[in-house]
Amino acid sequence: MTISKQFGVWATNLKSKINSSIRRKLALLFIGLMFLTLLAIGVLNTFFLEPYYISRKSDTLTLIYDKLNRADSYEEIVNDDFERLLLERNVSDMIVVNEQVETKVASGRQEESNLKGILFGRLTGMLSEKSDILVQSDDYILQKITDRNSNSDYLEMWGQLDNGDYFLLRTPAAAIQESVQVSNMFFVYIGLIMIFVSGIIMLFFSNKITKPISELTSLSKRMADLDFDAAYVSGGSDEIGVLGENFNKMSNKLQRAITELKTANNELLKDIEQKVQIDEMRKEFLSNVSHELKTPIALIQGYSEGLKECINEDAESRDFYCDVIMDESAKMNKMVQNLLSLNQIEFGNDQVAMERFDMTALIQGVANATSILAEQKEVEIIFRETEPVFVWGDEFKIEEVLNNYVSNALHHVKYKKIIEIRIHRREEKVRICVFNTGDPIPEEDIENIWIKFYKVDKARTREYGGSGIGLSIVKAIMDSMNQKCGVINYENGVEFWFELESK
Repeated sequence: MTISKQFGVWATNLKSKINSSIRRKLALLFIGLMFLTLLAIGVLNTFFLEPYYISRKSDTLTLIYDKLNRADSYEEIVNDDFERLLLERNVSDMIVVNEQVETKVASGRQEESNLKGILFGRLTGMLSEKSDILVQSDDYILQKITDRNSNSDYLEMWGQLDNGDYFLLRTPAAAIQESVQVSNMFFVYIGLIMIFVSGIIMLFFSNKITKPISELTSLSKRMADLDFDAAYVSGGSDEIGVLGENFNKMSNKLQRAITELKTANNELLKDIEQKVQIDEMRKEFLSNVSHELKTPIALIQGYSEGLKECINEDAESRDFYCDVIMDESAKMNKMVQNLLSLNQIEFGNDQVAMERFDMTALIQGVANATSILAEQKEVEIIFRETEPVFVWGDEFKIEEVLNNYVSNALHHVKYKKIIEIRIHRREEKVRICVFNTGDPIPEEDIENIWIKFYKVDKARTREYGGSGIGLSIVKAIMDSMNQKCGVINYENGVEFWFELESK
């Protein structure tokens, strides 16, 4: 499995886990915390609310005791504020009596006589009830008791003030257990509602949290598929936003790295391909050159040996032998020169000198130069253009192209024996065509005629001394100027063409 595929599988799995896991974990974590909070509140209410409540009630009774004990007269403290304090702190009964059991101050829900009886019973020990003493000092006792008449729990403080008077303070404590139960049920109901509402809110916000993560997952998958147009767009300055920005930077760097790698790989493939082509060209060149040189060398060797051995002693035969040797040597020399010229063009060693020149004048010059050969072959060369046609190119090399075309036409012209050279203007291009009457080129050979040493009719080519290099030189010259060339078959002949820029 490739790295990109592994990365893609990882990204897909991550996205699935994120969508189904993080959101769920956040929701479950929040709901779990809510349940733990409710449970903690219930436990605290059950085990600690009642002691806390009793402690607060004890502090209230102690506060009122201190007020009574510090007062110079009871009239100073028995006012609206004091009554409000008793009401707010839920002190239900209070009574202060002197040693003669005369009432000094009395307040509460029970009758004054009942309060006196309770205080007298506590002081004498005649009234004994189930009690839980919380605080006991020399001046007072603070206890939790259960009233036998009402079967209710009270917090009760009784004792003697510094001025010798006796007091009794009572506040109900029976409702604390019920209050704890009501409080727990209240918190359960509220908690369930809060869990439901908070769960919905949590799902909404968890989606907000996981959405950029899902975007990053999708981004990583696209990056695994080498799609570097993908980018994190949600933004943000938190950790996810910073991660997204780093993803974008990583994407850009990966894109540049892969681009450079592909470029280097492409260049390497080109180098390898070029090396293979050069090797093939070398092998083909050696094979073709060996083949082309074999016949003239054999002829030269044979006729030279004949001259040396004086096979024919008459002067006419010796002249014939010498003519053959000179002719074959000239063909070899021309082929070598063509090969050198082709080699320089193909490997870029021959500089192209671009200039603006008159194509009409160049064609007229080539036609005039070949007119004598054309007359010998009874060939008519037609060129009707008289106005100057200016083009851009290397004039010397274009003349070589034109010479190759005209020479090729002279060797293959037949029937009416007409060679016609035409110039066609095409917007910013000029096409030069050389047509000759004769047999069309077989379709299977048209693509190959530009290859070095390729010959359509080997016997005929050998007859006029062709080596199969001329059209290869034409193709190399036109490629060096980034221009096109080609051939078109007609019923009555063949047309070779090439194009040049006119502007």
